[in-house]
Order: sequence, then structure tokens, then C-alpha cells
Amino acid sequence: MGPDPERTADKDTMTGTIDHGFAVGSTGRTVPWGDSGHQGDFGETFIRALAAAANLDALRADRDRVGVDWTLRYPAPGGGRGFPLIDAQVKSWSDPRGTELAWRYPLEVKNYNWLAGRDYLVPRFLFLVVVPKSAAEWTDITAERLLLRHAAYWACFHSALPLPGRKRTSTYTVPVPRANLLDIRALHGLFSDEFRELLR
Repeated sequence: MGPDPERTADKDTMTGTIDHGFAVGSTGRTVPWGDSGHQGDFGETFIRALAAAANLDALRADRDRVGVDWTLRYPAPGGGRGFPLIDAQVKSWSDPRGTELAWRYPLEVKNYNWLAGRDYLVPRFLFLVVVPKSAAEWTDITAERLLLRHAAYWACFHSALPLPGRKRTSTYTVPVPRANLLDIRALHGLFSDEFRELLR
């Protein structure tokens, strides 16, 4: 006699609440949800999904040593140069604060210094992914669509000066304009000559 399909299905049923993690089957092993690493991974994957929808190549270094989470490549000539690149530092935020015009994000000085100034070969951007506090609300899935919450915004600091005298682990609050909503059109626009001309 073969296995009872209903009993087999029960073994694979995921139980528990999404805020506290899932216990799979009878193992009782819970996968925690919503810690800082989980949120950061979701934010970076959010950007990866946008890049895929925009038909961009997304490249990742083996080690994070220079403050770049994704290098994005435009797979066609852009502006006056062929196959341009941009570098992105991705931050996720579940406690958004600011004004009607801009988010006010507390960025570590070392991360800010990796974005500020003009001494780069490739334009660099901060991508700020604003997410709900509860991991249960990050996604909403039906048979017709996958919804990722909430949204991503971009900022460029090449016209600003680095802060070499500040302690690297201290924070520096940076403005991220709410008008800089990162959608496919905006993402393509970041490859324009306008930003490359800001560099030395």
C-alpha cells in the first residue's frame, strides 16, 4: 500500500505565524522573520526585481568592500557611451521619517563617504527601500500578481563633499527626495550622461 496522500501533505504543511517564523512539518524548526539581515536581503532583492523588470544586468561582487550592493549595466549604448554602468548602495528602512519633500535617512558616515564626492569611475547612488515594520506585509501574493511593499527611492551625492573627519560608525542624516521614486523609467534615467559628467 502506498503512502496516504493526505498524511504526506500534512507533513509538508507550513505552520505558525509569519511574524514569528514558520515551523515546517513535525520538525518544529522555526525560521525567524524580520531581523535586520532578513530586511536587508529583502531590500536588495527588491532592487534586483526592479532591475530585472527594467531589463538591466545586475552584477554582484564576491565581497562587499567598497559599499556597493549592486552594479547595474545597461545592455545597450546609453548616451554617448556603450553599455554604461552604475553602482548602487541599498538600504532598507521600516521606520521612515522626513518631510513632505524628502525622507531623512540616518546613514553611517563610512557609507556616506562611499557615495559622496566626484572621485569615481562609475556613478554611485543610494537606493532607499521603504518597507512595512511587519515582515508579514512585505509581500502580497495572489494567482494574478506579486506585490512588493512599499517603494524604493534614489539619491545621488556626487555634488556633496565626503566627511573624512567624522567617526566612521557615526551617522549622517541625508535627504532622499520623495520625488525620486525608483521605477523602471527612473532607473533607466540614472544611466544618462548627466550623472557621469558629475565625476572627474
